[in-house]
This record gives sequence, structure tokens and C-alpha cells, in this order.
Amino acid sequence: MKITVIGSGYVGLVSGACLAELGNDVICLDVDPRKIDILNNGGVPIYEPGLEDVIKSNVAAGRLRFTTDVAESVAHGLVQMIAVGTPSGEDGSADLQYVVAAARNIGKHMNEYKVIVDKSTVPVGTADKVRAAVQEELEKRGLKPQSSALSPGFSVVSNPEFLKEGAAIEDFNRPDRIVIGAEDERAIKVMHDMYAPFQRNHDRLMVMDIKSAELTKYAANAMLATRISFMNELANLAERVGADIEHVRKGIGSDQRIGYHFLYAGCGYGGSCFPKDIRALQRTGEEYGLPLKVLHAVEEVNHAQKNVLLQKITRRFGNDLKGKHFALWGLAFKPGTDDMREATSRVVMEGLWARGATVTAYDPAAMKETRHIYGERADLSYADNSKDALQDADALIIVTEWKAFKSPDFETIKSRLKQPVIFDGRNLFEPADIKAMGIEYHGIGREG
Repeated sequence: MKITVIGSGYVGLVSGACLAELGNDVICLDVDPRKIDILNNGGVPIYEPGLEDVIKSNVAAGRLRFTTDVAESVAHGLVQMIAVGTPSGEDGSADLQYVVAAARNIGKHMNEYKVIVDKSTVPVGTADKVRAAVQEELEKRGLKPQSSALSPGFSVVSNPEFLKEGAAIEDFNRPDRIVIGAEDERAIKVMHDMYAPFQRNHDRLMVMDIKSAELTKYAANAMLATRISFMNELANLAERVGADIEHVRKGIGSDQRIGYHFLYAGCGYGGSCFPKDIRALQRTGEEYGLPLKVLHAVEEVNHAQKNVLLQKITRRFGNDLKGKHFALWGLAFKPGTDDMREATSRVVMEGLWARGATVTAYDPAAMKETRHIYGERADLSYADNSKDALQDADALIIVTEWKAFKSPDFETIKSRLKQPVIFDGRNLFEPADIKAMGIEYHGIGREG
């Protein structure tokens, strides 16, 4: 099948590369020539484990190409998959200007039937905006709709992505479910054919109306974020009452109705999805006169949780941190990515700097991105590895749960720090074990 993916960012590149891997003929379009130049020269503009290899093999096989030519991309694909960014607007709503612009370009250049797929995370009602934008461009060209149900020459489908950064290739190739929002049989047949390779073991396709599909993506992320904030709030209570949140997690996670996923207490969630999607869903509720009170609380709890490590540090060392130096392990918002959007590390570092402290930071993937954000500054230094970050620091702060941080050499930690103190924002270690080594330990919800 010939497929065009519009937008060569995180979702677009992963989707395009994986669809090419299945044997499809894929063109990825982006209006940013710098990004396309990187891809055409063998590079990858984002960090995602395994993605570079998939791209290279399919480019070599002739199944994957990259272009800035809109007319070429529209002419190519029966499926026109919109995977552009939907950043938060000032009011928290999803900014759909890039989605609508992509739809208009399709309408300007299409000369035969197209299935236009909203792959970007978009609010309820976006498919209607896409349909209207395409139809407006067609009408400018003198093409009129045959009926109100199906415009001539195109169908609009919602096909939200459920990819986790750091595991996106695996998520695409082994999906739990494939949600298809479509309302005409021709489009449903095309989507069935495109996803047929995933149907051999069992039926993963869930076909529903478009608005339900649009809401499903936001609802999924909202549920996961809610579980995280719920556990973080319980962790803070556990500290007050003298309980251990890890024992609580195991106790409730063993209930099959609850399960263990997304029940880990920590120092708050970040990234490009949860914060943005929570705000966008709240905005949708407000537009329809229905404030989503639970989600408001989820966001409030998460905002506060990002400051918990700072609070622990200032309780231990005082609010004036001039002359203090800290080692920071982990900069990305989660392991497996270099994404620092709304990362807790930024709150921690900026809070330490504001109090006069200096930081030496290390992350296996996000060092380049950190330099891009903060540049070179007197109160931030960059270590080549986790051990070097420790040298002469007053304490170690762990923000991201990279595997490489889970079994460190504790004797090295003790010898390189000025004093053996760890602030563990991800509860990587057992407090009793660390304290038995002579290390002062501060976890999340584990200080009872």
C-alpha cells in the first residue's frame, strides 16, 4: 500500500518506518528542510531506541523516502496520515493549526480518493475540522460534495497512536489495540488492509465512531496520569503516617481489579503527552460546560510533586544552598528517551540554582538536549558518566530511573561524595539496605 505520513517528528517517523517495515511504500513529509536533510543524509533527528536501524534498512530497500514536496506527498499515498504536532495553546487547548494546514494541503493537491488519517493526538471534533478544511479547498477548485455523509474523493479517519517513548517500535509492532474511528465502509476496508499484518494472531482492531476514537486517546493518558498522581499523593501521606508506599503498592497492585501498572510513586510525570493531554482534555470539558474536577486535581498534584525533591533537599541542607554542590543522575523525563519537555529534572535544577547551588548532571541520552536548553553556565557542569558526576558533591539526586542507575557501586558513591547522602526520586533502592551501608537515604513515601 502507498502511504504518506505528514510530519516527521516522533509519531510520524516511528509510524512511517514501521509501516515501511511491513512492506508498504511510504513517503514521510515535513515542511522543515533541516529535518529532511538530516534524514536523507542517514541521520535521525530524534532519539528512540531501534528507530535508526529500522529507518536505514527500509531506506536501503526503497520502501521509505523523505521529502518536503507537498504535491509529491499528496499524489503518493492512498492513505494520508497526519502526524504533526499539537502543542498546548495559552489556554491549555490543543493547537490544531498544523493539523488543519496539513488537511488544507491535501485538499489543494489531491486528484483521487484519499483516506485522511488523524494520527496526531487531537481533541474531540478535530475530524470535523479536517473534513471542513479539505472540503473548503476542494470547493475552491470547483469540486462539490456528492452528499453530506461522504465528500467526493476522501474519507476522514481517527487512528490515535499509543506509543511510549523509549519503547515505540515495540509498541507499534505489538499493539494492545488499534483504534479506528471511521464512519464509511470504504475507509474501514482500507484501514483493515493496512493493519492486516497485526491481525493474524487475534483481532486487535477496534472500530468505532470518530468522536469516540478521538476521546479514547485522551482518556487513556488521563487514566495513566491519574494513577501516577494518586500514588504520589498516597506516598506523601505514607511519609506523614509512617508507612512505606512500596508495601502499599504491592498490597493494592495484587488486586486484579487494580494491577501494578503505573502505580509507582516518584517525583512527578513529564514529557510531551501527559501534561499536554491533561490540559487539552480539561479544556474540552470547559468548552462543553463540564469542568473535569478529577483531572484538575491530577495536574495540581503532579505540579506539587515535582517540587518534593527540592523540599527534601532544603529540609536537609537549609533553604540557602550557596556553596553546596549536587550530583544529578537523570535529565530526561523518563528512561529510553532524550525528551526533557516538562521533565522534573528541570524543576530540580532550576530550584537548586535559585537557592545558590551548583549541579553536575549526567544522563545516558539527554546531555545534548540539556546543553540545547541551558547552554554553558557557571552553575551547571556536565559529566561524561555517572561516577564522574559524583565527585565532591554534597549529595546525589536521582531523577530518572535509567537501568544503569539501578545497581550502582555504592562504595564509589560513598567515596566520591563529600557526605553519603542520596535523594532518590524514583525509589530505586531499598532504604534499609542503603542505610546499612552507611548512606543517608531519602526516597519518596519511604521515610516512615
